[in-house]
Amino acid sequence: MSSLHDPIQAGLERGWKVLGDRHGPLPESISCDVAIVGTGAGGGITAELLTAAGLSVVLIEEGPLRSSRDFNQIEAQAYPALYQDSANRQTADKAISILQGRCVGGSTTVNWTSSFRTPGDTLKFWRDRFELPGLTDDAMSRWFLQAEQRLNVNAWLVPPNANNDKLRLGAARLGISAGAILRNVKACWNLGSCGMGCPTNAKQSMLVTTLPAALDRGATLLVQTRAERLEIVGDAVQAVVCMPVALNGRATASRGTRVQARHVVVAGGAINSPALLLRSDAPDPHGRLGRRTFLHPVVASTAIFDEPIEGWDGAPQTMYSDHFLGIDPIEGPIGYKLEAPPMHPVLASITLPGFGPGMARSMRDFPRTQALLALLRDGFHEQSPGGRVGLRTDGTPLLDYPLNDFVFDGARRALLSMAEIQFSAGALTVSPGHEMAAPYRSWAEARQAIQALPMKPYLTRVVSAHVMGGCGMAGKPELGVTRPDGRHWQLQNLSVHDGSLFPTSIGANPQLSIYGLVGMLASGLARELSGRSVALV
Repeated sequence: MSSLHDPIQAGLERGWKVLGDRHGPLPESISCDVAIVGTGAGGGITAELLTAAGLSVVLIEEGPLRSSRDFNQIEAQAYPALYQDSANRQTADKAISILQGRCVGGSTTVNWTSSFRTPGDTLKFWRDRFELPGLTDDAMSRWFLQAEQRLNVNAWLVPPNANNDKLRLGAARLGISAGAILRNVKACWNLGSCGMGCPTNAKQSMLVTTLPAALDRGATLLVQTRAERLEIVGDAVQAVVCMPVALNGRATASRGTRVQARHVVVAGGAINSPALLLRSDAPDPHGRLGRRTFLHPVVASTAIFDEPIEGWDGAPQTMYSDHFLGIDPIEGPIGYKLEAPPMHPVLASITLPGFGPGMARSMRDFPRTQALLALLRDGFHEQSPGGRVGLRTDGTPLLDYPLNDFVFDGARRALLSMAEIQFSAGALTVSPGHEMAAPYRSWAEARQAIQALPMKPYLTRVVSAHVMGGCGMAGKPELGVTRPDGRHWQLQNLSVHDGSLFPTSIGANPQLSIYGLVGMLASGLARELSGRSVALV
């Protein structure tokens, strides 16, 4: 694969302005029209649109710049280099593990390509509860379409791998609706290693689409550079104060750099963005900053089949079911979306319950292991208020997300649903993601056991790869941190352009929701700052 064209290396050879780590020392200061903190879904879209409007842009990224020549499908190398906390960021009580990208391209570089528009009932809830009347299906469809065309979001026409096909088969036998997931890929080799960076540049992440476009237009990229705080004077941000950091996050110099900008866009993701504002003592008169942070808490179920599954091979996540989201999200119990995650040995071993001989047995059966996961839709019910981002004593972010009975009721129902589907698909045994569960040999046995399992933190294995909220947008300052146009309610030259804008979780994988919403907001910001109308191309 080393012979493949590497667009990042080609751009560097063309003279892209990249500084930090091996690309050269940071300057003491730098000035621009717009500083963008973060290069993931929100930062990437914003950078392309603002540079298309002729604005000078500096991108600030805490993680490294890596490319297809570095993506060798080796988990032990990928996770420390490309993820927050080596793919094991945790909530304050360590009851939930969180997968988040930390590299140029952010989570778009390492996600599994699943692309869903924001569900209509989610947009309706936002309109009704957070006074956001502009967020209608019709209004947003234009922006989703732009993103889909720009990033090649299309139907995946290759048959699902065995791991995903068991979800399709089991659901069909039970009369449960299931569908295929759209993917943002082009000329995909169907390798299945999306979570470790795409070695063929098929995944249309920010790394190979919007960021190269911005850099070709003269944007400056600072890598392994952490935005420590915003300099705030009155109702405006004067500059972003940054420090160079190593891969482990430790500062590598006593002196940083100061990025002075007319406007600042915070796009660090829904843990880092609230944390940056908290470190900066940003105004928060209504106590909304960092609150209502949502995760889509995830529970999983594995099953052993008689035939090989080899869940590491082939497109990682191509089937889903929204059957269990079809309940009243306000008055009813928490709903959940079902998907089939990829199975790679390191990620599986740190996610699945058990240790010692039990884990050894699980890994012996690994080639015949199939997995399902359930994304719990948090944020709609009064008993699902999400969590809160705070700061440790050293200023690093920490998410407190208590797991209550309302969430655990959804977790139990999800484990039951997944077990029934897996047995319907022909599983020999099913093992719910719970420390006290065993491999069950029939649906009747599994149903009785799951109904009796104590649903508590640490016993029930909970993970997440979707973090949303914390800088929620709303039509009134007492309801959110940001205005409907993405600008901070109290700071006139600060915008937030990432998933932290969401007033709730969305009930689907969030990347396309971020692309569409930020496309709308960044187009408006470009017009305000430059007088020019731009669109994703």
